[in-house]
Amino acid sequence: MVEKTPVFAIQDFSIYYGDFMAVKTVNLNIESNKITAIIGPSGCGKSTLLRSLNRMNDLILSSRVEGQVLFRGVDIYQKDTDVIELRKRVGMVFQKPNPFPSSVYENVSYGPKIRGIKKKTQLDEIIEHALTRADLWKEVKDKLHESGMSLSGGQMQRLCIARSLAQEPEVLLFDEPTSALDPISTANIEHLLQELQKTVTIIIVTHNMQQAARISAYTAFMYLGELIEFGDTNTIFVNPYNKLTEEYITGRFG
Repeated sequence: MVEKTPVFAIQDFSIYYGDFMAVKTVNLNIESNKITAIIGPSGCGKSTLLRSLNRMNDLILSSRVEGQVLFRGVDIYQKDTDVIELRKRVGMVFQKPNPFPSSVYENVSYGPKIRGIKKKTQLDEIIEHALTRADLWKEVKDKLHESGMSLSGGQMQRLCIARSLAQEPEVLLFDEPTSALDPISTANIEHLLQELQKTVTIIIVTHNMQQAARISAYTAFMYLGELIEFGDTNTIFVNPYNKLTEEYITGRFG
């Protein structure tokens, strides 16, 4: 069997804020069209690692990296990397729904318009497709010109997902995407992510271990900036190799 090239190959990768080492020499491969969950207690470096995959940490002036993050074989921290293009290919959805204070239509068309798509029929098509993929089209098709801020919390989060999908990303990064949502909205997002993994690779940081167990194929456990254990989710939750992983999963700390 030919081994598939990982979407991301993270190699001896460390992240510093000034002198503080927030992520310590991580080695991790992310497989295509699967959901990979990153779990661990607060402050363990999960979000920092996630944000490094589309160079969101560049926005923090004191941050610097060592090692490599290969995206489809190319190091994204090379000097000539087009970061705007990278963020188009590797989209991000944050913890708190953050739609722009404009219409549903304007929210989803923002990225395509920046890419130079101006034709209304083409934009209409992209918007319907993205909202359909985000399982939101039926709910908002008659509200496209109403404010995105007028939607419910769960709908706003799906609108943010649609906004990312309109860029046709290869990977979507999710940072605690359901922590601000009610159980029904959370279940909707989880179902959506399981559908989306057929066409997009998904990496999700979550505090919710049940969520990781329900939806992910692979789980990475981080503690104090280190990757303690990585493997298929069933093994991590049922028969972890590392005692620290077991103690965290069984609720003895964290």
